[in-house]
Amino acid sequence: MDISIIGSGYVGLVTGACFADVGHNVICVDNDEAKVKALQAGRIPIYEPGLEQIIHRNVTAHRLRFSSSIREGVDNSQIVFIAVPTPPQPNGEVDLSFIEKVSREIADVLTDYRVIVDKSTVPVKTGERVTETIKRYNRRGAKFDVVSNPEFLREGCAIHDLMHPDRIVIGSQSQHAVDLMKKVYEPFMAPILVTDINSAELIKHAANSFLALKISYINAISAICQVSGADVEKVADGIGMDRRIGRQFLNAGIGYGGSCFPKDVAAFIHISDQLGVPFTLLQEVQRINGLQKERFLKLIRDTLWVLREKRIAVWGLTFKPDTDDVRSSVAVELVDAMLREGAHVSVYDPKGMEKGRELKAVADAKFEKSPLEAVKGAEALVIATEWPEFANIDFAEVKKQMTTPIVFDGRNLLNPETMGELGFHYHSIGRASVIPR
Repeated sequence: MDISIIGSGYVGLVTGACFADVGHNVICVDNDEAKVKALQAGRIPIYEPGLEQIIHRNVTAHRLRFSSSIREGVDNSQIVFIAVPTPPQPNGEVDLSFIEKVSREIADVLTDYRVIVDKSTVPVKTGERVTETIKRYNRRGAKFDVVSNPEFLREGCAIHDLMHPDRIVIGSQSQHAVDLMKKVYEPFMAPILVTDINSAELIKHAANSFLALKISYINAISAICQVSGADVEKVADGIGMDRRIGRQFLNAGIGYGGSCFPKDVAAFIHISDQLGVPFTLLQEVQRINGLQKERFLKLIRDTLWVLREKRIAVWGLTFKPDTDDVRSSVAVELVDAMLREGAHVSVYDPKGMEKGRELKAVADAKFEKSPLEAVKGAEALVIATEWPEFANIDFAEVKKQMTTPIVFDGRNLLNPETMGELGFHYHSIGRASVIPR
């Protein structure tokens, strides 16, 4: 099928590349001409495992191309996906100005029937507004249908998530539009749930908020484990073995971050307030998430006594491994907090260094070329992102490089017994600290 994706950010680029890889003809459109030229030249603006190879393969096969013209995208496609940013506002409300702008631009060039698909994460009832906007500004009276088709992509494994989805949600009042959408997803061999538009829009916020709730729940349990002498990893295993619950998203740590969970939880709270049904449970999820970072900082302060002039190494800047995304990263917030207290902070991240350097919050940190370079002369090491390679480093060598062998593991990446045997003062989340005699 002929498809256009308006917005070549994270969701748009991954979606377009994967659609092309299963045989569709795809035009990815973006209003950032510099980004479009970079993509046309083979330069990929984000890191996602496997994405570069898929893009190059499908550009070579002439199934994928890039443009800065919405007219070109709409004229040459049966289905137009909207995948533009929906950033949060200070009160948690979603900024829909990009959605509105693209809807008007589509209306301006629409001449024949098209299916307009909202792929961006939007508040319930946005589809109604998109429909109203296109009708209002399309003076030719062209027919169209609006569909909600939320994405469920996890950064770091987005290609797998798109190619092997748990489910595909299609929200529409038009059977014709649903039939066309089923053709788009036919190669993916996944269950399809057809709903009304409002239900489809609500599913995304409800799903992400529930996952955030699971993270905050186990983090609240970790605080109880910390003071009771229990091991949060064992507790999580015991909970997760119940098939009604599952082990995923029961990993205690320093809190969730990134471009989705904080934004979507805040948005769902605001949406619920607007509808007159306050979602106080999610307010508590937010509170627990913030407390987890503060608890971890208190642990660092209590152990080191004073942070001013202390040399601290931080491994990790991205909000999770296998991505270069540093947006709303708890790792970045930790570095910022320690810098504000006068610490000398050295940082290293396998993929997040370039985007990290652009952040004012960590501008005063020293960016090192390797994990071992970061720990030279350090009085403490903070593990802030659970990159697998950090677990495979020679910690005997790490100890030699450090002034004092103190490790704060914010992701429970390492084995406490092993660290104790190596002579480290080891602190983690919801597990007993190891203090060698």
